[in-house]
Amino acid sequence: MTSRIVIGSRGSQLALVQSEWVKAKLERLNSGLEIVIEVIKTTGDVVQQAPLSQIGGKGVFTKELEDALLDGRVDLAVHSLKDLPTIVQDKLAITAICEREDPRDALVLPAPSSFTCNSLNDLKAHSVVGTSSPRRLAQLQRARPDLVFKELRGNVDTRLRKLDEGQYDALLLAAAGLRRLGLTDRVSLAIDPAQMLPAVGQGALGLQTRSDDAPTNAIVGELNHPDTSVACEAERAFLRALGGGCQLPIAAHAVVAGEIVTVDGLVASRDGKTILRDQISGFHGEADRLGTELAAKLLAGGARELIGN
Repeated sequence: MTSRIVIGSRGSQLALVQSEWVKAKLERLNSGLEIVIEVIKTTGDVVQQAPLSQIGGKGVFTKELEDALLDGRVDLAVHSLKDLPTIVQDKLAITAICEREDPRDALVLPAPSSFTCNSLNDLKAHSVVGTSSPRRLAQLQRARPDLVFKELRGNVDTRLRKLDEGQYDALLLAAAGLRRLGLTDRVSLAIDPAQMLPAVGQGALGLQTRSDDAPTNAIVGELNHPDTSVACEAERAFLRALGGGCQLPIAAHAVVAGEIVTVDGLVASRDGKTILRDQISGFHGEADRLGTELAAKLLAGGARELIGN
């Protein structure tokens, strides 16, 4: 049994909060275990002005953490699962997926504000909305083509500051990140997945280790949440089968109810004018197959052409 684990974390406030949460959970379950956090700078953290598609897309927030695992500088990397590529590097494994936070997207309004938003339809015409996500952009353009959309990068605190300074009228952010940061009061509207389908793995933490590190894997595996793991397995299988990354308008959300898994998937054109969406259900042990079959249905229905464009 190992007596010390080094956690690799990005240096953003949200990443550190997530890593501290994992650290506290592991310490509570393993008395006497020494756990330290080492900050690793990733490409996505260093280059914050350019769109993600220009600096590498999916993987820009994870590659350096994976490198630190492979060369032994850290024993465990804490990732927002939605940032982690669906094909895991050789010699590495996703050893645990923690219980999911709120998977929904959140509409965030400036503070202070007396405006109450009960629906995306409540936003005034020509409001300037900030998002860096093609997935969010495509779905919001479909719902509200009258809005003005503006690129948004930076950590959560930077984004909120720009909003409150008046550079935007509203933002689209992940509800999970705001809740983990203690900023639940900034969620002006948690958007129903029926209107805006979340990113693959949104709201879940993926704990990555070296596949041959049996002592660490036994400890980290205690944090795996079975239903979240199954749901995310289905979502990631969907994305993997489509061959897409976070820079394409692709979304999926799976729900586990007893032994039944229901997966909702979406592929859209970048302008939101074409949205293909379908759903599939099956048993708990079929998560990978369900995600793969749902992707095949959408590919056959025209998604291949959308992804190619």
